[in-house]
Amino acid sequence: METTSALSDPLPIPTARTIQGSVVLPGSKSYTNRALPIAALAQGTSLLRGALESDDTHYMVDALRALGITITTDWEAGEIEVIGTDGHVPATEANLFLGNSGTSMRFLTTIAALAHARIRLDGTARMRKRPLAPLIDGLATLGVAIQSEAGDGCPPVEIDANGLPGGAIAMRGDLSSQYFSALAMVLPYANAPLDVIVTGDLVSKPYIDMTADTMRAFGVELRHENYHRLSVEPGQRYVGRVYDIEPDASAASYFFALAAVTGGEMTVGHLPPTSAQGDLKFVDVLEAMGCRVERNPDSITVFGPSSLRGIDVDMNAISDTVQTLAAIAPFANEPTTIRNVAHIRLKETDRIAAIAAELSRAGIQVEERGDGLTIYPGKPRPTSIQTYDDHRMAMSFAIMATRTPGMSIADPGCVAKTVPGYWRLLFPLLGAGIH
Repeated sequence: METTSALSDPLPIPTARTIQGSVVLPGSKSYTNRALPIAALAQGTSLLRGALESDDTHYMVDALRALGITITTDWEAGEIEVIGTDGHVPATEANLFLGNSGTSMRFLTTIAALAHARIRLDGTARMRKRPLAPLIDGLATLGVAIQSEAGDGCPPVEIDANGLPGGAIAMRGDLSSQYFSALAMVLPYANAPLDVIVTGDLVSKPYIDMTADTMRAFGVELRHENYHRLSVEPGQRYVGRVYDIEPDASAASYFFALAAVTGGEMTVGHLPPTSAQGDLKFVDVLEAMGCRVERNPDSITVFGPSSLRGIDVDMNAISDTVQTLAAIAPFANEPTTIRNVAHIRLKETDRIAAIAAELSRAGIQVEERGDGLTIYPGKPRPTSIQTYDDHRMAMSFAIMATRTPGMSIADPGCVAKTVPGYWRLLFPLLGAGIH
């Protein structure tokens, strides 16, 4: 994996005028970390092409290996070979460390429930504060022997697994869609039919679409009844295959935003507008702000306007791009209001609070609410943006910095969580080198 340890901290960001360029981004973290456990459960061998190498995907690969899955990686080529076990988890005991990878923690909790083994899942100090209670409680209602060591519904988690019983699990939908994706992926291998019921409204629905899309590619159809009840017709099993992973739409948002704030033009290649990645709809947000978007069969181009418009937007379905919008909102000619994203307070950091703090540090007026923010136009002042060990804080506020002389990004290496090569993609577009 490309190292970022040699970068200066904080990292000064070059300023830019009108940017015109194109990038081909690494594979989607969300697709990579879905394809890996699904391929592990499949019958036969799978080859994942275009796979992302990042901290999160390393945690997933290492954990699956600890569970007894044979995986061969060629990160330079972006290829991962997975020898599936047809729903069997070979390990009889495992201790999994998953860093601050939310997808790995949630997805591997349900994979562990399929096993006949004692399995412990742990992570960083921040991961130990991220809620897992809905999944723990849901599995416990089925009879799975699972507990939070601290009794607070957060990792570390211990599972004394004896296979996944059938029945029904009901969970709140307002905290994270990852709980539901985690259960959806293992439905074909429960001991009996299993229904997953959403109580209330489900956040981040497009991520369920991505899960269903990946499951379908490996031969299993997920039914979700308008995101209220998830189930799989009995008898379906995953089958190994060659699987191509799309570029990451969440990462694309930063480069589209760069075109928006500089009045320039940016093309992201090999990213089809028909992708199931929900964060691709960030370009719709940019259109509402006055950008022009050109959607081609295998690429998307954003053209920035002479002046951005402020908007009022519900970002529940594309919440991983909230920070991207927040970072460019000060350059709009009117206030921008972001709504219905209370669940992002439970991410790598409390993202609403972090955004408000760093915008204020940069001299931008911002109003913080329980479920979002209102950001007012203004000229950011030079400062060192704190990133809270959150990759998206670093990548998004770097775009603000391209319009703010003297601004820098603290802990720039945190981007390794999902886009280790981010700075080497960004700096050449700004006409600058990085060493």
